[in-house]
Amino acid sequence: MQISDPIADMLTRLRNGALARHAFVVMPSSKMKEAIAAILKSEGFIQDYEVYVDGVKKTLRVQLKYTQERQPVMTGLKRISRPGRRVYSSREEIPLVLSGMGIAIMSTPKGVMTGKDARRQGVGGEVLAYVW
Repeated sequence: MQISDPIADMLTRLRNGALARHAFVVMPSSKMKEAIAAILKSEGFIQDYEVYVDGVKKTLRVQLKYTQERQPVMTGLKRISRPGRRVYSSREEIPLVLSGMGIAIMSTPKGVMTGKDARRQGVGGEVLAYVW
């Protein structure tokens, strides 16, 4: 089965896994998904991630993070730029998510990074998703 929007599939798997209180979520891997997982780990939204190679196929395993009350740390994920409607932002117009409480994940000429890092480096790009 071919997925038309792999990033939206990744976000949906993370959202569903967190709502079902799973310890980890498994999905097909790609460089873009690994970069997004690295950002989520560095920002503290997930515990860890690992890439498994089985012959030609690569699998990404994301360990979800919960609070002491067993509530998911990642309360919301929203896909912004889709294959049918790309959303780009200049460096002056990089959005703030929940007044700075969340992050915007962006694909820039300098790589995949948070909106805060893109603002700091003075680059714009495609707004992939919001996470809070």
